[in-house]
Amino acid sequence: MDFEIKQDMEKNRFVSFVEGYEAVVEYTLKDNIIDIYRTYTPTELRGKGIAGKLVNFALEHAKENNLKVIPTCSYVKGYIERHENYKELLSE
Repeated sequence: MDFEIKQDMEKNRFVSFVEGYEAVVEYTLKDNIIDIYRTYTPTELRGKGIAGKLVNFALEHAKENNLKVIPTCSYVKGYIERHENYKELLSE
């Protein structure tokens, strides 16, 4: 499933509109540390890999911008555990 993901800097989130529904990854940013605290995918879209693509997009953004990551969201924490290449981004 292809869909566009955009960063909404005003609301501190990455967002995608799929099939008329909004899926998001929300974060706070301070001192080059991004705290990804919430991932939300509407019930109608779950099981389609959308949350994973949003989280991947957010982590790639962090990598490209030399940001350290605090995975407050349990989904993000689990994603990083399953994708070891992102462990280097974790804030200490």
